[in-house]
Amino acid sequence: MGLSMYCERVSIQAEHVNMEGALWLPEAHIGVVLFAAEAGNAKAPPNDYISSVLRSAHIGTLWLDLPAAWLKKKANIDVGVLTLWLDAACNWLREYGATSELPIGLSCTGKGTAAALQVAATRGKDIAMIVVRGGRPDLAGHGTLSRITAPTLLIAGGLDEDALGMNRSAYVALRCEKRFEVIPGATHNFDDPGSPEVVARLARGWFLQHVYAAYL
Repeated sequence: MGLSMYCERVSIQAEHVNMEGALWLPEAHIGVVLFAAEAGNAKAPPNDYISSVLRSAHIGTLWLDLPAAWLKKKANIDVGVLTLWLDAACNWLREYGATSELPIGLSCTGKGTAAALQVAATRGKDIAMIVVRGGRPDLAGHGTLSRITAPTLLIAGGLDEDALGMNRSAYVALRCEKRFEVIPGATHNFDDPGSPEVVARLARGWFLQHVYAAYL
């Protein structure tokens, strides 16, 4: 028998921008993860596979679709704007009945990484765990990284030299519980054969470990 799942299309207001998203909550859910990306399509591969693995472990997911019209007009989206949007999404999760008491995790890529890390630094213990997949943690700034308290897992592809360097630097700057994993043979998008499965396994383990710790 398959896992019972509740899905709802949601609308989140951030200043003058309206964001659409999809909230998926499996039965007996124990936490929720916000997927943060810069491309406006958080459910693109391999995010859709990773989130399905999390839901099978009773962790809910919120896919946030950033406003397409805004992104088209401003191709080089500002990290500060992304930070405001992601913070608004976290506020929404705290105000929504089914997620208001749940530990919140962040799964981020691209410039969404820097935005999510800034949100985590500001919200402190309200963020229970973070998984960074490649991305641009350098854009968050070392001062921001040193203030993060949420346990943070950094994942980089072994063939993505730029991400390797940026994530190694971020790892040194972090003062929270942390871990750095390199996936041999993986490229920037982690869409190589076998890579999504490895990322999903690492993310599931990290989120489960710290979801349960948040209840202690």
